[in-house]
Amino acid sequence: MILYHGSNMVIETPDLSKSKPYKDFGQGFYLSANQAQAKRMAEQRTALTQCGEPTVTRFLFDEKNMKSDELKVLVFENYTEEWAEFVLKNRNVNQPQPVHGYDIVYGPIADDGVTFQLRRYKAGAISLKELVDGLRFAQGITYQYFFGTDLALSKLQKI
Repeated sequence: MILYHGSNMVIETPDLSKSKPYKDFGQGFYLSANQAQAKRMAEQRTALTQCGEPTVTRFLFDEKNMKSDELKVLVFENYTEEWAEFVLKNRNVNQPQPVHGYDIVYGPIADDGVTFQLRRYKAGAISLKELVDGLRFAQGITYQYFFGTDLALSKLQKI
């Protein structure tokens, strides 16, 4: 399968030390199977940094690795309470990082609308069940792949 990474520059070799902490699934390299989604991320990154050009870098990834005994993989097929708790832990600046030992995590992106709902939950305005139920009915669910270790990154081939 081809996975896409959106940035403000070409990524020749992913470097975890350049990844920011406190993201949905932790500090790691994020990709999408959807090229248009990666392009949107590239445009956002370029606008945020005010440098470079929106760039989508393509990587080849063998899906068999998702079921390999060599890698620790976590999959969230949809918004669930477990997914929400996982994202909240990874985004918590007061939580010692990393909060998990997975090589690869696949699941929904917590975009701006989701982030708003997560904040409402953290503020006590809605319950965890209400958060997840609301997200399940949201339109346009998008997914991401998180590569959080050098072993996981070794399974990507730039094309």
